[in-house]
Amino acid sequence: MKKLFAIVALVAACSFAATSNVMAQEEAEEAVEQVAEAVDTAAVDTAAAEAVEEVAPVVEEESESLHKVLKTKFIEGDAGFMSLVALALVLGLAFCIERVIYLTLAQVNTRKFMGELADLVAQDKVEDAIELCDNTRGPVARVSRKALICLNSKEQNDIATIERAINTEAEIQGSYLEEHCSWITFFIASAPSLGFLGTVIGMVMAFDTIEKAGDISPTVVAGGMKVALITTIFGIIVALILQLFYNFILGSIEGLTANMEEAAQELLTMCVKSPKCQK
Repeated sequence: MKKLFAIVALVAACSFAATSNVMAQEEAEEAVEQVAEAVDTAAVDTAAAEAVEEVAPVVEEESESLHKVLKTKFIEGDAGFMSLVALALVLGLAFCIERVIYLTLAQVNTRKFMGELADLVAQDKVEDAIELCDNTRGPVARVSRKALICLNSKEQNDIATIERAINTEAEIQGSYLEEHCSWITFFIASAPSLGFLGTVIGMVMAFDTIEKAGDISPTVVAGGMKVALITTIFGIIVALILQLFYNFILGSIEGLTANMEEAAQELLTMCVKSPKCQK
């Protein structure tokens, strides 16, 4: 009996020891796995940090290149000729902006203005109509004022004189609308011409360098060719910008001219209907 009890106790002790060893091994394995995960996480974090550090300068470099590329290319394209191209751009834009402001202020609601004018002339209030023209901006008002002044006078109130006055004033106002446009066309033509001049001089510089070096290699030719191409590119860009403004200006002038022609027909009609007009 004692032997049986001893055997059972020995088996129990061995089982407990085996269970403890298994539990200890499992805990050790779990600890190893946790350490491995921590190491992997730290490695990933380190790699991510390094990737961010590598990407950050690239992004910063790209952002810097966006606002520095024009300045860099301007310097590389020879400051002398690039300054002339930039001057053409500045002066051309100055004339364009002046014309845009002038033409914008000259635009009025022609139909509404002529309707008010016709009502006053129909009521024989020619002086009030002239005052309305004085208080209204634009070439249509100036042409209408000239016609109404003739209508209100006793010597020039015949329809032929009024028509001549309208045509003369329309020509004068048309010349005012086109004022300074010749300067805009000059800068449109001069900008690419300056660029081409820089191109020719850059080619001459390249051939001079080849002559001095005695060797035709890409490195020797690259400097002069680079100057030539950059000046040409900037000259064409300036011409395109000014041409865009010039087309807008021409469209505004055509619109105002059409309004003057329409107003001239209505003025002749209202003057013929007025009792002050000599038929």
